[in-house]
Amino acid sequence: NLLTVDTPGILTGEKQTIGRSYNYQEVLEWFAERSDMIILMFDVQKIDVSDELSAAIKSLPKHYNKVRVILNKADSISQQNLVKVYGALLWNLGRVITTPEIVKVYIGSFWDQPLKNADTKNFMENEMSDLMSDLASLPRLGAVHKINDMVKRLRQIRVLVLIEDHLRKKMPMLGKDKKKKEIIRDLPVFFRDIMEKHELSPGDFPEIQTFKKFLQQTDISSFPRIAGKKMKKGGRLEDIELALKESMPDMLNRLPGVASAMAEPEWC
Repeated sequence: NLLTVDTPGILTGEKQTIGRSYNYQEVLEWFAERSDMIILMFDVQKIDVSDELSAAIKSLPKHYNKVRVILNKADSISQQNLVKVYGALLWNLGRVITTPEIVKVYIGSFWDQPLKNADTKNFMENEMSDLMSDLASLPRLGAVHKINDMVKRLRQIRVLVLIEDHLRKKMPMLGKDKKKKEIIRDLPVFFRDIMEKHELSPGDFPEIQTFKKFLQQTDISSFPRIAGKKMKKGGRLEDIELALKESMPDMLNRLPGVASAMAEPEWC
């Protein structure tokens, strides 16, 4: 089964100054988190990246691997102009999608009418066929994305456990309020210490300002200790490590025809 969601369009020109009744970036992030593929649709006559589109794309750095681009109505221009438009589109996208890889662009005319330009007909038919093939593979690759999502969440939980244990150890018996303010002030230093001590990835850590707000409303002394009863004397952290090193890779290897086609992930 394949579910397609047509998200709200991007505002251009003067319309960008009109406020929406909701946070557009947050809506896109919500959909991106739950999607297996994100398609950006461009008309050959409208390849400019507006300020709102640029902001929308830049808000999805964790999902750039899901992004695909469609250059639509490409049969309405000559082959020579199509080459120019394609190059300009890649240039525009390269300014906002900051990855070493070039984003995949499907060129065609996606409607129920015959292609107009005989010079590019075969090329576009192949391009549109490639898109259909990639869409058909999504249910199979969706399982891979779910496993990767579980891995990401486990890594974040592992980091959170280590952070809470580290910060609790810093709390004294007396003068807790003063120490709490110091911890919040020096949180980047604590994050760096934890990262270096346990050889963790910066991408697994929570956003600093968001975590500071969380700490302001939380009793740091109540954080569970890794060696405590709530964490089964370190057993829960060991379970997380085991899942990352063995269970998740084993689940991926059990998917027929998928593991061999996927790059080896950084599980730990």
